[in-house]
Amino acid sequence: MTFTSIAFLVFFIAIVVGYYVCPHRFRWALLLLGSSYFYMAFVPKYIFILFFLIIVDFFFAKQFENMQGRGKRNLFIASLVVNVGVLFVFKYFNFFNENVSSLARALHWNYSIEALALILPLGLSFHTFQSISYLIEVYRGKYLAERHLGIYALYVMFFPQLIAGPIERPAHLIPQLTKAVSFEMGNLGSGLRLMAWGYFKKLVIADRLAVYVNAVYADVASASGLGILLAMFAFALQLYGDFSGYTDIARGSARVLGIDLVHNFDQPYFSRSVTEFWRRWHMSLSSWFRDYVYLPLAWKWRERGVWWTYGAIITTFILVGVWHGAAWTYVIMGLLFGCYIVAEMITKPARQACSALVGLDRLPRIHRALQIASTFIVVSVTWVFFRSPDLATAFAFLRRLFTGWDLSLQSAAVYLTHPAAMFDVKHVDLALTLSFIAVLFFVEHMKDTRNARPFLGTRFLFVRSFLYSSLVLAIALFGLFTTNAFIYFQF
Repeated sequence: MTFTSIAFLVFFIAIVVGYYVCPHRFRWALLLLGSSYFYMAFVPKYIFILFFLIIVDFFFAKQFENMQGRGKRNLFIASLVVNVGVLFVFKYFNFFNENVSSLARALHWNYSIEALALILPLGLSFHTFQSISYLIEVYRGKYLAERHLGIYALYVMFFPQLIAGPIERPAHLIPQLTKAVSFEMGNLGSGLRLMAWGYFKKLVIADRLAVYVNAVYADVASASGLGILLAMFAFALQLYGDFSGYTDIARGSARVLGIDLVHNFDQPYFSRSVTEFWRRWHMSLSSWFRDYVYLPLAWKWRERGVWWTYGAIITTFILVGVWHGAAWTYVIMGLLFGCYIVAEMITKPARQACSALVGLDRLPRIHRALQIASTFIVVSVTWVFFRSPDLATAFAFLRRLFTGWDLSLQSAAVYLTHPAAMFDVKHVDLALTLSFIAVLFFVEHMKDTRNARPFLGTRFLFVRSFLYSSLVLAIALFGLFTTNAFIYFQF
């Protein structure tokens, strides 16, 4: 039951009606039952793993408040071992086992441990990190342990963000789950608008781009350099449309229920550096790693010199990559992002001097455009490792990017007269896709220059009705209603 299915829409309507009809004291139970049903619609038996972790973490956190010193620290470590251990078994054991087995074969050692035949539970990385956030906050004394098991279970399992985030913190979400909420047309309207915008991103943009991207990755060896370049940029847009679309649907559905989930994206492709990009992209994850991994490492290594700070950055981003998946492609992706940020820190004085020398500091708009373009290119290249199923495909893709160019006049003439040939699609499909991408960036730019919601709120009713009707009509007419799952469901 994905967000794009009819089953979810029926489920969501039933939850909303029941939520506002039900007395406040029973709403947590309704949402918890609904969230359990939503999760069990995928792999029912894995609900027991989720329940096990919820119960264990609930009692761990309560014990933190009754302990001090080494005993409390040891119990905290035990709680992390349980959560990370479950994550390791389901997500990382086979990757670890495969690499140890390969090393053993190379060294002619006997190694007979077999791979585990396990399916990765949906959303395991997300709800594990959300649970760990709760444990850390309670352990540090920044949040009191929740006394109601049902409320804590709902904090972990709240269905809009259960599968793919955003990753919440207890101080932000738990009080909202216990607050009495009355039905408000404002919440309904803004929530439905946000959901519709998310569906537009996913069905009209991301899934359309996926058709081309998947075709190129299925046969990298025969793709042209131009086709590879376009697929690289197309996937960057597909990934944004897919993941931010999911987040918009999640945040919109929660808002209809009177609950505000944290922002996860802030126009990331308008970033002027990779450092800024990671402050705008998947913000709930990047802030999680900043607060719970990077800052503790940087504080611990603070007296060892600046290179240790750089090491903390690279270590953090390698872990960000590994969080995404158990494959060397994700390790390389994280390593590259970490190295980019370190390189930006090291070269900042030189880059500022060069900008002043060539006069870019006197041309702020051009300077900003160049920074945005270069950041988008660097990020798009790195996403190749995210998209590729293995390192061989990633390196083959990048090799074709530089060697697959046909610079003949005949080829240039074909692309100039038949631009759709670059994408191997019909002209109308190309025009529609480019138009929808233009709409996406126009709206993103408008959000960057003015607050869109008050702006729309001041327009005449027929203008608002026309805009919203056009959005729904575009989804209905041009959305690809296939079985394409959200990309981040695999994490």
